[in-house]
Amino acid sequence: MRIAIASDHAGFALKQELVPFLQDLGHEPQDLGVYDPAPSDYPDSAEAVGNFLRENKAPRGVLICGSGVGVSVAANKMPGIRAAVCHDTYSAHQGVEHDDMNVLVLGSRIIGTELAKDLVRAFLGAKFTHEERHVRRLAKVNAIEQRYCGSR
Repeated sequence: MRIAIASDHAGFALKQELVPFLQDLGHEPQDLGVYDPAPSDYPDSAEAVGNFLRENKAPRGVLICGSGVGVSVAANKMPGIRAAVCHDTYSAHQGVEHDDMNVLVLGSRIIGTELAKDLVRAFLGAKFTHEERHVRRLAKVNAIEQRYCGSR
């Protein structure tokens, strides 16, 4: 699977660990930046991954910043993006299964590399269940997005 991945400066080192890990799992990571640890702005990384997904160039993405909060907030401003900060494997797979989460967000100053790898594995191994209750709830989320964002 093609996976969009990006970080700000705080997440750069973890991203550098995850790109080859994704390749080892048989995925095709698309590194959308940043490309060095120089100070950078997390909204740029969030927008890069969001646009990649919105253009149907990848079905899922991974974003990394220091806490995970900044890129999560920024990514969720984009229509069609369902990003969540996950620091446990249950949330990483359940977010996909129940909420059709398409962007996993990691806080590099919160978790270590091995846990990050476990989270990525759980996220990418999960599939949306399409159970009626989850479809109904996701439709309500999409309706909220339409009411406030329109078709942007």
